[in-house]
Amino acid sequence: MPETWASSGVDLHLDRTGPRVRADLEGQLREAVRSGRLVPGLRLPSSRSLAADLGVARNTVVDVYGQLVAEGWLVARQGSVTRVATRVPAAEAVPAPAGAPRRLRYDLRPGSPDVAAFPRSRWLAAARRALGTAPAEAFGEAPDARGRPELHEALAGYLARARGVRVSPDRIVVCSGFTQGLGLICRALRGRGATTLAVEAYGLPHLRGIAAEHGLRTRALPVDEGGAVLDGTGAAAMLDAAAGLDAAAGLDTAGGLDGADAALLTPAHQFPLGGVLGPERRSRAIDWAARTGGLLIEDDYDGEFRYDRQPVGAMQALAPENVIYAGTASKSLAPGLRLGWLVVPAHLVDEVAAAKAGADRHSSSFDQLTLAEFLTSGAYDRQVRRSRLAYRHRRDHLVAAVRRHAPQARVTGIAAGLHALLELPAGLDEDEIIARAAEHHDLALNGLRSYSPAAGADRPALVIGYATPPEHAFTGAVARLMAVLTQALRNPG
Repeated sequence: MPETWASSGVDLHLDRTGPRVRADLEGQLREAVRSGRLVPGLRLPSSRSLAADLGVARNTVVDVYGQLVAEGWLVARQGSVTRVATRVPAAEAVPAPAGAPRRLRYDLRPGSPDVAAFPRSRWLAAARRALGTAPAEAFGEAPDARGRPELHEALAGYLARARGVRVSPDRIVVCSGFTQGLGLICRALRGRGATTLAVEAYGLPHLRGIAAEHGLRTRALPVDEGGAVLDGTGAAAMLDAAAGLDAAAGLDTAGGLDGADAALLTPAHQFPLGGVLGPERRSRAIDWAARTGGLLIEDDYDGEFRYDRQPVGAMQALAPENVIYAGTASKSLAPGLRLGWLVVPAHLVDEVAAAKAGADRHSSSFDQLTLAEFLTSGAYDRQVRRSRLAYRHRRDHLVAAVRRHAPQARVTGIAAGLHALLELPAGLDEDEIIARAAEHHDLALNGLRSYSPAAGADRPALVIGYATPPEHAFTGAVARLMAVLTQALRNPG
């Protein structure tokens, strides 16, 4: 008999093809429970229903159920239904795939906020309000690939007020995050004939890959304490050690912005070094864009989290027709929301919207409506302020711990954001520190070298994501980091 599904209780996929009906059925049910396909507590079809669906005698199913109950795979009570046992016999251990990374208990890698602190009840309340007032058409096919007008209005108000962005709702394109947003921009640029995107020499490697996927060559801009170096000076000092970089990483290191069609920058808080692009360099970037027709892409990934002074305003306000402003809810709320936004110059907005329609027309209308309500109700501002205070306390705890236990190390880039750069003393190797942390302290760390293709030019440093651990694990994670550092400083070898 071909594959069949039980029609009562639950859909139960079985393939009764063998000649030994009872043995086959018993073996399939046992394996389904053992593998977890049938979860503990699951209600199974009655013996009568399953027998009818499979075309076998009811006594056969009764006998199979009885045998599996006796073995502990199922449970049944007189006059009640049969269920998968809550505690089944121990299954044989399945080895992890070769090369699979071990999941570590403590995590200080950058890139994520404390997702355990996501405001579930307030988000749920906003979702209920949004659902109660949403127009019926919001649940149909999206007429505009740019996103919901309610979110456009809410974002325009918030970005103008909190980040100084010069924006009207019709310039906003909603996307699933910065990764998708950059892909849309690269697609639009390539359609206009662009060939080269300048990127900061230190940054997320996969962003360079996105440019390459859309046919754009990437050029590395050196980075110092003042952010990206835009005129090509300093390139020799920072990148000469990376001989053959062009061939190895597909990067051009000469000339700064000259000859590039667009530039991707993190002006408010450079990732991962932590510098701020100062007024002179911002003006130089704007002048370049106005003079050449080039485009600046401003990744404002953590612009709301400024601790020691007022937040640095968006560069986009200096030249709205030359800068695409990109933001997301990934750091302020949670990356799992998959909500981001682009504020696009008028001359490019239709092309970016067309790229969004071609790539993925729909971002969830319901999630957009919820975020719009979260913004307009003031809940977003309150969440940002609450998070800013919590992360500042964590930053201060980290800095104090380093000064006390590893004063030879230097913490920089701490005026803003969710991460800090921990520069290691000469003689220490970041890869060895990372390996020790994982093997002996169950602690996940990232080194600076992983953020630059010019690996030979990196000084040894760790990029510490102090926002990543849940609150209950943060102190323990920092204690383990200090143990790793003190051990390494006592015995550098």
